[in-house]
Amino acid sequence: MPPAPQEALTGSEASNLPEDFKFNWKSPDGLTLAGRIWPPKVAVPEGNSRPIPVLCLPGLSRNTRDFNDIARYLQTRGHKVIALDYRGRGESDWDPDWRNYALPIEEKDIDTAIEQLDLERFALLGTSRGGLHALIMASKYSAERMAAVIFNDVGPHIEMRAIHRIAATLGRSMSNKSLEDVSANLERTLGHQFPAFKHNHWMKLAGQLASEREGMFVMDYDPALAHQLASLDDATPLPDLWHLYDRVEDRPVLIIHGEQSDLLSPETCQRMVNTHPNASLKTIAGQGHAPVLWEPETHEAIARFLKKIEVATF
Repeated sequence: MPPAPQEALTGSEASNLPEDFKFNWKSPDGLTLAGRIWPPKVAVPEGNSRPIPVLCLPGLSRNTRDFNDIARYLQTRGHKVIALDYRGRGESDWDPDWRNYALPIEEKDIDTAIEQLDLERFALLGTSRGGLHALIMASKYSAERMAAVIFNDVGPHIEMRAIHRIAATLGRSMSNKSLEDVSANLERTLGHQFPAFKHNHWMKLAGQLASEREGMFVMDYDPALAHQLASLDDATPLPDLWHLYDRVEDRPVLIIHGEQSDLLSPETCQRMVNTHPNASLKTIAGQGHAPVLWEPETHEAIARFLKKIEVATF
């Protein structure tokens, strides 16, 4: 592996590193899981604070490609960025038992990756389900190790209407004749949440979510994942996770909120800020669930947040 960001890199070492590369690890029950690493692309002068590594966890049916843009930006600021594909998503093995597509099982997979990567200290960027993992992880990873959390459009309270929307589309339209068809499906289901998106944006998103296989463009997750939400109805109560949010109060938090989001409400965002001693909120105009993390303004906001951790900690 390339030098960790805690080590000073010379200019030639930084410039010669690959833009990104894949790695694999084994789950506790033997699946081969996949992740991607973006090494730092700038030299860090000796004596200065070191940019913190960033661990990225995707949404329910998403994969590491969701973090391409933010990772490429952060690596130019000296950060090592790691993103993980959960079992059944991206380039990770599918599980023959769909009941293992559950948070407690995925937690063990994440823990194993953290140990293999020797991540002694990191910030966590969690999109949707990735943010739920962050809430759980705060109980077992101290603020000295998991030093900060960026919640991308998720919090301790989730709006049920969003769960119903996701359940209605999960596992559907898995295979398409072209990337254009994938793009059209995404625009049809998510257009109301991303009203400013043009054709090129939908095509880019389609490329993040689907891959070409044997002449078809297939969504990069196991359709059996849909079983996790199939039994939900209006009477199903969602768990109250505010007690878990209390456990991140000893580390900085950045909340990224899609202005059009149906999953994270403005009221939940405000409560998250009001009840945390060191939380800030960044609302992304014209985007819903979940913000795509493509824009320079969003990149800069995340980089500023991470920079404060360096200055405050080292």
